[in-house]
Amino acid sequence: MNDDKGINPHTGQPVPPEAGPPASATGTPGAAAVSASAAPAAKQSGPPQLSGMPSAQELAVRSVLETVMDPELGLSVIDLGLIREVLFLEGKTLVRMMLTTPFCPYAPQMMADVKQATESAVPQSAEVEILPDPWSPDMMPDPGLLGFSY
Repeated sequence: MNDDKGINPHTGQPVPPEAGPPASATGTPGAAAVSASAAPAAKQSGPPQLSGMPSAQELAVRSVLETVMDPELGLSVIDLGLIREVLFLEGKTLVRMMLTTPFCPYAPQMMADVKQATESAVPQSAEVEILPDPWSPDMMPDPGLLGFSY
């Protein structure tokens, strides 16, 4: 129970030493050391727990990417499920996407459109990486948008 006192329950971040209870208040002199040693583990495990929830930046990027259309199918790269990851690295945004066909003739234009749209949503440069994975309609949020039963 003393381990929990070193972690802010709202942010999941370690409580600064001056804000935490003194070691004598916990009843055991080693409790502060246990809390301090638990803090780095909590800090490292915090972001992966939240990885299922997109950040505000990722939501902004995905929102503008709804305007980038696949010229052949007439659906956005979001509707087609082509955008697999949006990563915010130091100094750049990395968008990892797929193509509907391995040798898509529109790939260069779609990559440029994705890059431009991403850079309009976040204040840093963007890079687009094409994944070699095969695409299928079951990757779409709504495969019915293709106009036939899959």
